[in-house]
Amino acid sequence: MTTAARDVTIVRELAARYAQIAADGVQHERRERWRALNSLEPVRPPIYVRGGNCWDEVPELNERLCEDDLLAGIERRLRRLLYWAGLNDDSVFEPWLTIGAVHRARGWGLEPDHSPPAEPGGAWKHDPPIREEEDIRKLVMPHHEIDEAVTAERAQRAGDAVGDILPIHVDRGPAWRMWSGDLATILGHMRGIENFMMDMMDRPRWLRELMAFFRDGVLAAHQQAEDAGDWSLCEHQNQAMTYSRELADPAPLSYGTKRSQLWGYAAAQEFTLVSPAMHEEFLLNYQRPILDKFGLVAYGCCEDLTRKIDMLRALPNLRRIAVAPVANVQKCAEQIGADYVMSYRPNPAEMVCCGFDADRIRRVVGRDLESCRGQCVDITLKDVNTIEHQPQRLAEWVRIVREVIDEVW
Repeated sequence: MTTAARDVTIVRELAARYAQIAADGVQHERRERWRALNSLEPVRPPIYVRGGNCWDEVPELNERLCEDDLLAGIERRLRRLLYWAGLNDDSVFEPWLTIGAVHRARGWGLEPDHSPPAEPGGAWKHDPPIREEEDIRKLVMPHHEIDEAVTAERAQRAGDAVGDILPIHVDRGPAWRMWSGDLATILGHMRGIENFMMDMMDRPRWLRELMAFFRDGVLAAHQQAEDAGDWSLCEHQNQAMTYSRELADPAPLSYGTKRSQLWGYAAAQEFTLVSPAMHEEFLLNYQRPILDKFGLVAYGCCEDLTRKIDMLRALPNLRRIAVAPVANVQKCAEQIGADYVMSYRPNPAEMVCCGFDADRIRRVVGRDLESCRGQCVDITLKDVNTIEHQPQRLAEWVRIVREVIDEVW
């Protein structure tokens, strides 16, 4: 057997195993639960494990058997999906395989300098490129452009390998979305957190000009992608499962979708220590024109939004709010009430990263669920940067949390 044929055999075996999981009736049950939750119907809280760098500690996920780079990427993706499905959380596993289009244009004309870590797993040194006020004139407006030839070749090869088992969806959405299109993330990368916090006081007019440029750049790229018919129903963005009664279900090859048919997403991690008033002035006011284009919106990631929920009510299409480990769960639940979905995110360090204590998991999750009992809430375990090389912890965590839900709900 040739190397190429062996590579295809490997990914086909994995694809067949995954297709069986995606066809299981439990996926329909999970879709209906998320659909109800995201439409503000109180249901049993679904559990969602997003993982993180801990995937590197699961040996079978890092076994590369394919020599071809494209097929090796598919192999790695399928191995992760198969492991994830084995955790038995409430994630929905869709009956298609997504590969990304190749974009010609990325970035803003200036790029941060990243000094690599001195040792594996260490920290990168970040040096933002906007150092002087005049550097704003060096920025370039992004534009949406796909390398059609390379993208078509990749899609054809993926389809030839596994397309008869799993339909191949090409994600043609713009490069500037999720983190690459999140204004707080962009500002942190391009200007630096300490720098922009000083700018709020020292040069607010200049900072507003900078934020307007980033806002307009993201909006332009999004509009160009929409004009080109490149958004699809697979490009929902909400850090969870995207089923709802208000919006169409995710679907492959559904190009020509408008942003008004999709979930949009934004966060404010870099603004955690910024007051609500300045958060609104220097960030939310610039995020809103982007988010207004989407049908429904999810807001927040790891930042503490306890004091900012009233401010977020200015977003008319807001549906989901993240309650991060650093937030006050009880105060957030009181403010969110029945108006939004509360994405409760227990501290992964307490859950699975620093030892594994079942009693602690029960105590923490039980306490926090009592604060929001009867509301629309999901339980999201994310940013799991280590499981101390004990992969069984994640599935055991899901099992314990299901028992806690039974007791509290």
